[in-house]
Amino acid sequence: MAEREQITEWLNDWVEGDSSAFDRMAPVVYEELRQIAHRIFSRENGALTLQPTALVHEAYGRLVGLDIELASRDHFYALAARTMRRLLINQAKARNAAKRGGNAAPVTLQEDRVAEDQPIDVLALDEALTRLAEHDARKAEILELSYFGGLTHPAIARLLGISEATVVRDKRVATLWLRKFMSES
Repeated sequence: MAEREQITEWLNDWVEGDSSAFDRMAPVVYEELRQIAHRIFSRENGALTLQPTALVHEAYGRLVGLDIELASRDHFYALAARTMRRLLINQAKARNAAKRGGNAAPVTLQEDRVAEDQPIDVLALDEALTRLAEHDARKAEILELSYFGGLTHPAIARLLGISEATVVRDKRVATLWLRKFMSES
């Protein structure tokens, strides 16, 4: 818990203009982003051409350049989740455009089991999350924060201002919805 509070303090100091806070925060945040990227890539079957380190470098570069007020460590990692999702989607779209509609990169969601052991592509996942968000933005956000951000149920609950039980319940319902949507597509 002390590290969580320390990172939040460093983030706040950095946003307020203390450049030395960034120097203290950077190695810790960078390592956590690498762990998140490795979790994402450990779930896919090798078809992504972007490597975890490249994903982290790109996401980190974009996050460092943001000029926004960060509420907490969890807020920062939520932004990281969205940034990594966008980067993976953009990479898949670019590759598909280069192949003129070739197959998208399969990614197996082992944790959430969208479809039992069936690989899905990141573009289909993005479309499914976008559609889910049209029906229930909170459920889509919970899946995004969990899968792309690696946030735990308690972290998601704090970030969204809901109970952990609600996170678990919404994630379960959203996963079932996603499984149904993906199987119908």
